[in-house]
Amino acid sequence: QVQLVESGGGSVQAGGSLKLSCAASGATFSRCGMGWYRQAPGKEREFVSIVSVIGTTGYADSVEGRFTVSQDNAKNTLYLEMNNLKTEDTAVYYCAAHCPGSSYWGQGTQVTVSS
Repeated sequence: QVQLVESGGGSVQAGGSLKLSCAASGATFSRCGMGWYRQAPGKEREFVSIVSVIGTTGYADSVEGRFTVSQDNAKNTLYLEMNNLKTEDTAVYYCAAHCPGSSYWGQGTQVTVSS
């Protein structure tokens, strides 16, 4: 059973930084691509960033150059470092594991950026 638990969300002013964590159990990064997604109020969930099973990374255009995804294989933890945050980054951020045959989601962590 794959379980994902996000943490690290909070409230910051525009221009600030936050680092999100996603602790994964039951999933190994060698089998599952790991991703970050977000959902703002009244909007659909959208892709933010991903790390493939071979370690390649990808980002949405809106966060490219400001967000950095990384993972610690020993701790089975995925990270999302977010810098120069903008008000439009306000959303619930979700971690996902895309494993053979199934995808799993965490419960989300709220990020609020104020001007």
